[in-house]
Amino acid sequence: MNLEMIAYLAELGKLNFTPEEMKKMAADMTSIINIMDTVKEIDVEYDAEADNKNVYLNDLREDISAESFPTEKILQNAVHDENCFVVPKVVE
Repeated sequence: MNLEMIAYLAELGKLNFTPEEMKKMAADMTSIINIMDTVKEIDVEYDAEADNKNVYLNDLREDISAESFPTEKILQNAVHDENCFVVPKVVE
């Protein structure tokens, strides 16, 4: 990474670097980019059989629908019962 790009990024980030810091930052950014290029070479293809080998569909519980609570019962202790809950204001 060249010093012009570092100066541009520093300006965007409103950062001030001395010339020595700019050279060190360029070296550090080049190292980071090289590491990221290495990471791109890793094969990360998804394999459903290998990635889900510990999930057994027979061990899951049966999905049974059930009646939900009546709205009146849920809202009986609410401050306002206009089908909603009133919570304390946290943002002014």
